[in-house]
Amino acid sequence: MPGSPTLPGSPARPGPTWPTDIVIVGATSAIAENCARLWLEGGSSSALLIGRDSVGLERIATDFRVRFPSATISTSVTDLLDVPSIRDSVAGFAGAGAAGAPAGAGLTVLIAHGSMIDQAESQADLGKADSVLQVTGVSPSLWMEACADTMTEGTIAVLGSVAGDRGRKKNYIYGAAKGLVERMAEGLQHRLAGSPLHVVLVKPGPTATPMTAGLPQSGLAPVAAVAAEIVKGVNAARPVVYAPLKWQAIMTVVRLIPRPVFNRLDF
Repeated sequence: MPGSPTLPGSPARPGPTWPTDIVIVGATSAIAENCARLWLEGGSSSALLIGRDSVGLERIATDFRVRFPSATISTSVTDLLDVPSIRDSVAGFAGAGAAGAPAGAGLTVLIAHGSMIDQAESQADLGKADSVLQVTGVSPSLWMEACADTMTEGTIAVLGSVAGDRGRKKNYIYGAAKGLVERMAEGLQHRLAGSPLHVVLVKPGPTATPMTAGLPQSGLAPVAAVAAEIVKGVNAARPVVYAPLKWQAIMTVVRLIPRPVFNRLDF
């Protein structure tokens, strides 16, 4: 079992430190892949990579097996939207741990999948809007609930977004999905308060990933830096993690803008 290494600047806080086992749901996400790599570099002994893309999962798993030969790396191709599949998958890793050992305080689950479709396309096509809401909001929420019902200790982390902090005309469908994730995480934090099972809501700002490839790249945060901030926050069991941290101040201001003023803004 690894010790408790910390990334530079990691705050001291009661709760989980460095995970022994990691489970990544939506593991082909660029942010998730970078987080998993950091955990394995820090000493995590096993990683279970879950997703829909078998080729993408195996690419990442092969890379990790080369980089971390002493770690156990496994994959699971799963329908992330199917309720029975969610239930069975969580029962498998939460009941036995990512490497077959009893799951416990050393288990961290990162729920990272989502879909970003252009707002105009989603407005024009209810099918696309439904896809964003299901993949980005409903499915991660169900994974959180299944984990909370099965795990008794450890950490459940989920990728929300700064887009979920306030509805804006340029991305309100995606933002609504992330807002659902936030309400779900808050409710689970309330339900599990004082227990050894922690829930961490992660709110990345705009990040340079394949999902944002069609956006202007200036101002996008490097994915490696975002992942480092996420890993620090999750290891410290912080309830909310903005990554980069500057977005906490930015979104505080955005939320406080009076509605008449906000409605005149074009963003």
